[in-house]
Amino acid sequence: MFGWTGKLAIINLSKNEIKFNEPPLELYLKFIGGRGLAGFFLKPYITLEWDNGLIPLLLFTGPLVGTISPTSGRMTMMSKSPLTGTIGDSSVGGKFGTMLKKAGFDGVIITGKSEYLCGIEITDDDIKINRVEHLKNKSISYVHSIIKDKGSTAIIGPAAENGVLFSSIIIDGHFASGRSGIGLTMAEKKIKYITAFGTKKIKISDFDELKKAREEIVRLTSASPALFGNFGISRFGTGALYDLIDSRHMMPTLNFKKINFEYASSMNAHAYKKKYNPKSIGCSGCHILCKKITDDGTAIPEYETMSHFSALIGNNDIEAVVQANKICNEVGMDTISAASTIACFLEVSNKKLSPSEILSLLEDIGNKKGIGAELGMGSANYAEIKGNKDTSMSVKKLELPAYDPRGAYGMALAYATSTRGGCHLRAYPISHEILRKPVATDRFTFAGKARIIKISEDLNAAADSLTACKFIFFAATLEEYARVFSAVTGIKMFGQDILKAGERIYYNEIIMNSMNGFNSKHDDLPKRFFELESVNKEIKPLNREAFLLARSNYYKVRGLNENGNPSFEKTKELGIDDDLWKIS
Repeated sequence: MFGWTGKLAIINLSKNEIKFNEPPLELYLKFIGGRGLAGFFLKPYITLEWDNGLIPLLLFTGPLVGTISPTSGRMTMMSKSPLTGTIGDSSVGGKFGTMLKKAGFDGVIITGKSEYLCGIEITDDDIKINRVEHLKNKSISYVHSIIKDKGSTAIIGPAAENGVLFSSIIIDGHFASGRSGIGLTMAEKKIKYITAFGTKKIKISDFDELKKAREEIVRLTSASPALFGNFGISRFGTGALYDLIDSRHMMPTLNFKKINFEYASSMNAHAYKKKYNPKSIGCSGCHILCKKITDDGTAIPEYETMSHFSALIGNNDIEAVVQANKICNEVGMDTISAASTIACFLEVSNKKLSPSEILSLLEDIGNKKGIGAELGMGSANYAEIKGNKDTSMSVKKLELPAYDPRGAYGMALAYATSTRGGCHLRAYPISHEILRKPVATDRFTFAGKARIIKISEDLNAAADSLTACKFIFFAATLEEYARVFSAVTGIKMFGQDILKAGERIYYNEIIMNSMNGFNSKHDDLPKRFFELESVNKEIKPLNREAFLLARSNYYKVRGLNENGNPSFEKTKELGIDDDLWKIS
């Protein structure tokens, strides 16, 4: 087998048992790897409670990981979300995916619960489980400093151990597997860290053809203004979007009550570059290098964090944004959910916090102290307890990222239909509605958006399964990646074949959510976006009838019924088998 290792590790912590499995090639071709395979193995257990010992924590790479394929150093972490009850997953960078693959595994499936706090160490076909009670409640940077010589690291912090529902897993000290709260799943299984180190070479079917395919993609990305232009992501990180989004009147401000931030010009990516002069780093195998970091190792926030810890909560102290990002990375919390929950709290309590009070509150959330214990349940649960549920700006209980959907109607539909809740990355319509790539679309209409969102969701599901970074599709297409896939695996596929696999992967996720009762009632937006009083005259509120028609059209092109539930016919057409593979 080329590309894939053909081998999975299955760790049962309750039995302290490690087994290995070799799935058939047919399964790889159906679900590719990464997010696709992780979803396949999660499905038999998805109706269990998130903290049931049988629920697996899944770490999966893809066929391109560990090769010279551009931006192929990512991987998927998945389980049932403690925060939302939907599937919970995150595509994450760093070196962990590459090291795991080179250690000999396409994926690791972890079930059961350890009797003691443990660390899992994976090295070239060998897996050890160690007692590490002395690391309980230790910060992520502290644990990383101790174990970094063991390979790439995946660590949870005090937030997960204290039950914060939006806990994250931090890779290599900087890269967050942030959304959905699966850091808490790792804590429930009593895993403090996982390390991976490998020296194996990934078998390539046609290396010369792979080099040619890689050169073609690199050539396309070099010509992309969004990636390598003077104001592109390579130079400024994703923070390059800060000015653009504010200028388009889409900057979520004061818990989405406003759409512009008056201090935006002094809080943008240029201001960070001038103040901190960071250098560029990136994930394994990436030439874009969008991550920015200072000489002393301080990470410069990415766009979502930069926006939410400033405009969303009314903070104009740039150093406080950097420190808020640092606290979240130290205790292990998703920055989008943390800032959004604080914004909800500020609206409910009618308060304004100073920079020092914001940082202190973040510490309290991570350490489950005072009001922080309530906020650690996420904005939806907090707002409901306070009898003011409309102040939670979330979809399916996942807090919304930093794009106001009243300024991009495709984003409105994408938030509503995302299988993991309020997520911008399932479809990322910002690419065509704001960045105008691959083609420009009218951001103030729902016309045609149903099909566009569906296709984008399928493309990104495929990208998360290969794996490849979504940003590279500002320049390249699945046709270029089909050529890469064929060169790596020796199996001829075209772009449409991979897109079909993406459709299967996404539909499988809808089936899982449907099995837990999710339907059209949950595919909806906060009331605020449909209300007149919350916006100015430049950006109008969403028309609810038009939104519901667009959602209905989406259900039709997706092959769902009028309630947003999957159909037997579509399930059969996509070859999503009912004879589920059980973890044993």
